[in-house]
Amino acid sequence: MKTKLLLCLGLLFMGGVGLAFGQSVQVSGTVLDESDQPLPGASILVKGTSTGTVTDIDGEYQINVPNQDATLVFSFLGYITQEVSLNNRQVIDVSLQSDMSELGEVVVVGYGTQKKSDLTGAVSTIGGRDLADRRTPNVSQALQGQVSGVMVTRNNNAPGSSANIRIRGVTTIGDSNPLIIMDGVPVNSIDHINPNDIESISVLKDAASASIYGSRAAAGVILVTTKRAKKGELSLNYNFEYGTEVPTRIPEYVDVVRYMEIVNELRWNDNGNDGNEYPLYPQDMVENYMELNASNPDLYPNTDWVGLILKSNAPRQRHALDISGGSEAIRTKASIVYDKFDALYEGRTFERVTARVNTDGNITDRLGFTADIFLRREILNQPSIDPIYYMNISAPVYAAEWQDGRVAEGKTGANIYGQLKYGGFRQNWENQVGGRLGLNYEVMEGLKISAIASPNFGFNKGKNFQKRVTYTAWDDPAATLGTLQWANSTNLSESRNDNYNLTTQLLVNYDKAFGKHNLSLMGGNESFQAFSENLGASRDQFLLDNYPYLNLGPLEFRGNSGSAFENAYNSWFGRVNYNYDGKYFIQGNLRYDASSRFGRDYRWGSFPSFSAGWVLSEESFLQNVGGLSFLKIRGSYGTLGNERIGNYPYQSTIGFSNVLFHQGTNVVSSQSAAQWQYAIPDISWEKTSSYNIGVDANFLNYRLSVSGEYFKKTTRDMLLPLEIPDYIGFDNPEQNTGEMYTEGWELDMGWADDINELSYSVNFNLSDFRSVMGDLGGIQFLGNQVRMEGSEFDEWYGYVSDGLYQSQEEVNNSAVMNANVRPGDVKYVDISGPNGEPDGRISPEYDRVLLGGSMPRFLYGGNIRLDYKNVDFGVVIQGVGKQNSRLSGLMVQPIMENWGHVPKILDGEFWSTYNTDQENREVSYPRLSRNSDGNNFAMSDFWLINGAYFRLKNISLGYTLPRPVVERLGMQNIRVYTNASDVWTVNSYPPGWDPEVSASGYPITTSFLMGVSVQF
Repeated sequence: MKTKLLLCLGLLFMGGVGLAFGQSVQVSGTVLDESDQPLPGASILVKGTSTGTVTDIDGEYQINVPNQDATLVFSFLGYITQEVSLNNRQVIDVSLQSDMSELGEVVVVGYGTQKKSDLTGAVSTIGGRDLADRRTPNVSQALQGQVSGVMVTRNNNAPGSSANIRIRGVTTIGDSNPLIIMDGVPVNSIDHINPNDIESISVLKDAASASIYGSRAAAGVILVTTKRAKKGELSLNYNFEYGTEVPTRIPEYVDVVRYMEIVNELRWNDNGNDGNEYPLYPQDMVENYMELNASNPDLYPNTDWVGLILKSNAPRQRHALDISGGSEAIRTKASIVYDKFDALYEGRTFERVTARVNTDGNITDRLGFTADIFLRREILNQPSIDPIYYMNISAPVYAAEWQDGRVAEGKTGANIYGQLKYGGFRQNWENQVGGRLGLNYEVMEGLKISAIASPNFGFNKGKNFQKRVTYTAWDDPAATLGTLQWANSTNLSESRNDNYNLTTQLLVNYDKAFGKHNLSLMGGNESFQAFSENLGASRDQFLLDNYPYLNLGPLEFRGNSGSAFENAYNSWFGRVNYNYDGKYFIQGNLRYDASSRFGRDYRWGSFPSFSAGWVLSEESFLQNVGGLSFLKIRGSYGTLGNERIGNYPYQSTIGFSNVLFHQGTNVVSSQSAAQWQYAIPDISWEKTSSYNIGVDANFLNYRLSVSGEYFKKTTRDMLLPLEIPDYIGFDNPEQNTGEMYTEGWELDMGWADDINELSYSVNFNLSDFRSVMGDLGGIQFLGNQVRMEGSEFDEWYGYVSDGLYQSQEEVNNSAVMNANVRPGDVKYVDISGPNGEPDGRISPEYDRVLLGGSMPRFLYGGNIRLDYKNVDFGVVIQGVGKQNSRLSGLMVQPIMENWGHVPKILDGEFWSTYNTDQENREVSYPRLSRNSDGNNFAMSDFWLINGAYFRLKNISLGYTLPRPVVERLGMQNIRVYTNASDVWTVNSYPPGWDPEVSASGYPITTSFLMGVSVQF
């Protein structure tokens, strides 16, 4: 394979040399836009001939012309074409003027760039300004609602948290995270990139655009391009932001008296509604509790656990400094950004420092280089336990601390406030340093060779110090009653991880114009190798709790662990682009990958794709159609790969551990070894084939843009852990089996125009997808969800409800789940039995059915942007049109863990013996009972709601000081701005719950901030 590729490259080189003979005068220069920015990809043609070239990434070009009487034609789609005579000149610089079209924009694609008008695949782009204006802590959150077909979900908004990104839905049962490429090199997470450093983002959504990254591109590819310095630029910029975050919603709970009444009713129900209606809290206590609390708050607590633990707001700040300068020979941009985010509870903070230096230079006229280096350091501080779940579950009748400030017992040791305050901490440090060194050599006009090496090093550290916290009697400080439940002893564990990876690339690009024919060829090789090593150590039974270091712990309670892994891949790839006269476009891609995760005979996989486009608006029969500016149809088909499984599934590996043996009265430690996973020697690539049909149209002099896509993906040979009999003695092995089908569509619309000094734009996107499982070789039960042939991905699986039982007679005459069912419990439909017909009982084997998919549907987003004189204003919306969401746990379940709190939304809305028959027919929730939890809170459509929501995602307002004022201060630019995120939400969730937060997760927050940006 290597010999064939080298031979092809050699022929390409010789052919290009042959084309160069006979040319006598060399002309060079730079093509700029109306803002004096370089225009990469602009076409330069010798008028009346087929000789032509295109500008490079810096807008520069070189071309050989027959004589000094020639005329050069400069063109770039979306800009007005210019003709310039040489007149004995050898350097010609040109500035092209825009004609309102954005189709001339250069889009970053795999290992190169293309004009937006030339794209035949599904590629969406996001500008750096669009990301920066969102002012989000992480890039993943800034993508939410920005791009059609890109689903961004989060279940909390804690400092340091990330959002999940899915491109065109779910592609595989395993890892569906997209491949992230930064400046041409893979990185682990998009959130490792600071938003301030990003110039643009391209999202490769179909096989035609993504297959050039075949081995890891089945879930899509996100290309991030960082900012670089420009020739002649010299500036220093400083940006400061300060803001605060407040929860969008906080769950509410009943007061202490109502809590006791509800608990009494629940116990009374479970006691068979006997004569004692106050089985736990006496009537006199309930009726006089507030007076009792006033006289002795220790013995009769009224604890607001949420108020104790959650702060009203959490501050955040950012400082960003960058400097850039450039000359003909060298251009450098350096930046450093510091972020700090506090949390809504004590003990949690997130700090991040990112630094980047991007350098470009010219060694000779033909040899250039890039040298980039970046550094990231993150520090996440957390308390010893996340308090959100226990904060919400804790009932007000339990004390958090006694009146003199001592730790109280809570619920017999379940005192999350005491643990949060005194129970220790967790700290994680992430340190990353990496870089990229590239050489670019222009062999001849249109032929360029690039060599790139990108090392990346990580040094991570973790520390978990769990303290033993004791509590004492309320009336006797000397009487220790026990310890809080999370740590019976003070212990410390530490971890270290050292990792590195190295990516190397060799790329050859050839671009040539032959009259109306335009050809672009690219070929290359990429190799990747990674290594990771982990070390863990711990000690227990610390006598002192103010020195969190291992050497203080007793030797007899020490432990340690270690592990390591490595993996690698090697790839050959190529691409051919051809277009005729800007009307007809074809593109072919091929990637040939090898992964160390598979055996030698199954290691290589090939991933081809083909796409084509037709610009109908360039045809004579459409050129005079009123209002039509541009119209293109395109289609693509290709295959993508996935190999994200364990590192050595094809070979029998030995796992080591320490075991204890009893030798008489002695306990002896010894090392053991065993094969723990069944090996599948012929395991190989999971492959996804997809096709895409798209239409791009512009109307009314490019003011109105419309783009639509339809796609279908089929994943085969999915890598799944298949069940094997337990008596074999191995864990379930990964195997190639199973299919999944994903089908969907996307729509993007936009309008942009200028009215005197007002520039404005409106954009909207809408997309939908549905993933259906094929034959999996079995059924995967995932608690309340299932994966089986014909089901949607992670579809809800449970019972069909039929309201609430209203009488004992109705219970007696119905199929029930168990003997504890009573009036007020959820009633289920008897679907089937062993013989395929209803059997008179509700059973999980025969009465559970598919209840609908759990994934979001009809995702949408939009933005409005206004610029008037020195004022800029932006609004962003985002939402989900449909989703089957389940109400569960803390949202609707009372007295969780048999002592927890009662959600306020239940009060007056549950079936009760105290209600009238009419009131019970109108309630929303079942009766209070612990005995019937298994029936009432089983997975069923009773608890499913439409989780659709509309969110006012972001509002921004900025003002740029007038230039005379700024110049008097000796500066170039000053802008002040305000920003608000997650401002307002419309949804059907219970009061107190945000549609994106998990039942026990950190709240989604609204952020308000102000900032100033200064350019010197």
